[in-house]
Amino acid sequence: MRLKLQTPRAFAPLLKPARYKGAYGGRGSGKSHFLAELHIEEAIRQKIDMVCLREHQKSLEFSVKKLLEMKIGAMNAGSYFEVQDKRILSKRGGVTIFEGMQNHTADSIKSLEDFDRAWFEEAQRASQRSLDLLRPTIRKAGSELWFSWNPEKESDPVDQLLRSRFELPGGSVVVPVSYRDNPWFPAELKSEAEYDQRRDPDKFAHVWLGEYQRNSEARVFRNWSIEEFEAPPGSVFRFGADWGFSVDPTVLIRSRIDGRRLYIDHEAYMVGCEIDQLPDLFDRVPDSRKWFITADSARPETISYMRGHGFPKINAAIKGPKSVEEGVEFLKSFDIVVHPRCVHTIDELTLYSYKLDPLTGAVLPILSDKKNHVIDALRYACEGARKAVKPKREHRPSNEFEPASTTSWML
Repeated sequence: MRLKLQTPRAFAPLLKPARYKGAYGGRGSGKSHFLAELHIEEAIRQKIDMVCLREHQKSLEFSVKKLLEMKIGAMNAGSYFEVQDKRILSKRGGVTIFEGMQNHTADSIKSLEDFDRAWFEEAQRASQRSLDLLRPTIRKAGSELWFSWNPEKESDPVDQLLRSRFELPGGSVVVPVSYRDNPWFPAELKSEAEYDQRRDPDKFAHVWLGEYQRNSEARVFRNWSIEEFEAPPGSVFRFGADWGFSVDPTVLIRSRIDGRRLYIDHEAYMVGCEIDQLPDLFDRVPDSRKWFITADSARPETISYMRGHGFPKINAAIKGPKSVEEGVEFLKSFDIVVHPRCVHTIDELTLYSYKLDPLTGAVLPILSDKKNHVIDALRYACEGARKAVKPKREHRPSNEFEPASTTSWML
């Protein structure tokens, strides 16, 4: 079988053998798609053992396994592979497996010594420990280490390794890419990128062009992490909503508090959401019709509309002097854990910042009024806990957390 795949010009240097191959850049650049196709093409021609890695991986749902399966179908290569539950076998005798580096020790990593390829996806999350374990392990003649990532900070270990100002490891080929290098970039995402370019140049540069986060010293939230998790049975959920105004997004967030941890596992987010679209938008978040929702009080007519369209337990947030600052400080008192599917939450926690002095560049104790729509929804969701009367214990007004019955919202 001879494949004739179209390769965007930016990725062409990665077609030749190299010990280290890196592709970094913004969202929609096609990094993962290119490397997935490259692996499939190689595995069709010869026996290749590949390990696909992430820093943390508790399930295959967020590995590149689904992407590889999709590429096998798109490339009409199904006869060359056997897709199993936890791995992919090739007709040439190779195997592709999927693992988390945090699950490995100095002893367990030795099981990968005979692999031909290691692909570290989302490598901006890679710890120095993981890179130190991985690099000497993949040692087979002709073996390659692949890295794909969206840059965050210059000090991140993968950037220090493959984007150093001084010297790169021998045999390194590293390419910067963005959505502008992707000829198949969808029109829907182009619209999103252009929106950010108009409204928020800093976010556009980081998210879409792959530049480092700017003004990181001004970031508000440093107390958060991304982790796959499932809410345990009997969880008490807190919902918060922020209404969009013209070009601003409408947001619904689902969270829960467990001790000093604040978990966020679902979000709904839409720019230009008309009022009659709101019920469908909110239904994207599980159980949103059953639990109390605390919403921005600036739109009482919208709250009234939602009460009459299947959301009887939606109520207005209580705003007041310093409510924003106090709400943000309350959120900062937790270790916040965000599910990977909540991409807009991740964006805002990354980019939400304090204002800077326009003359000196010094960080001011004033919150910026941008990159905060999800943050506002999260403040509203946690308002009841913040205003609890008794310290160290959440105050639960009568029936606040009792889900509405199925019949009550249908009547």
